[in-house]
Amino acid sequence: MSQFNQDDVRHRFAHHSPDSIKARSHATVRALLVDVALDLNDLVPDSREKALMMTHLEDAMMWGNAGIARN
Repeated sequence: MSQFNQDDVRHRFAHHSPDSIKARSHATVRALLVDVALDLNDLVPDSREKALMMTHLEDAMMWGNAGIARN
């Protein structure tokens, strides 16, 4: 049994053009996360963990913006 129907798949992979409100929300997500990333970059020693932390902050930004775009 498929977890996603065809409309769900199409929606996930479609381009979702932001209106002005969503564009501001996207910018807010980016601004908040870049501030956190800059602060943590200074605080956390260079390491594998730091690299993973930055990757997960990028993931958080992507998922935050996907949530705004898709809904």
